[in-house]
Amino acid sequence: MRLLSRAVLFATCFSLAVSIAKAQQMIHAVSGTVTTIHAKIQMTDIQTDDDSPGSFEWTKSGVSMTFDKNVSADTVAADKFTTLQAHVIVYYYGVGDIRTLVAVHDVGAGPFVNSVGKIVKLDRRAHQLTIQNSKGGEETFAIDAKTVADTETGVVTNFKFDFNKGVQVHVLATQSNGSQTALLIAPII
Repeated sequence: MRLLSRAVLFATCFSLAVSIAKAQQMIHAVSGTVTTIHAKIQMTDIQTDDDSPGSFEWTKSGVSMTFDKNVSADTVAADKFTTLQAHVIVYYYGVGDIRTLVAVHDVGAGPFVNSVGKIVKLDRRAHQLTIQNSKGGEETFAIDAKTVADTETGVVTNFKFDFNKGVQVHVLATQSNGSQTALLIAPII
């Protein structure tokens, strides 16, 4: 009886380990311009704003993923997006030279600001992010409920994010009437 109990306990622990190993894919984001769409081989090439690798294969059906509902509501599935030269936010999973594209959000015609710097202050109450850019100057961006942030647990919006002071980030923002509104905040790894 005792041997049977140990066998059941071992089997339970093993099955839990296997289910954890099949965890859901976390969705991350990068911005850039669509340069090529290869429908026959299900790939899209993006000239990324952060100069990371820009070849993305399209996601296959049946992949379990964690994709924030508020973020995914404003996207088009990878296989349905057909606009070349569009400035976009790309939602993907995976790492390496070829990542897996899940969805795309066309951010419009701009003008856009691409800034890189260390976070000086994230004030969610005042809806502002301040970074110190590479030239030593500070830039302040408005953030709103649609601002997408790429976090350790995937992309989120609706102010459901927090970044520590000193974290290096890339910010894609729109510019209008002298103010900048962040569209995407992504940490640089």
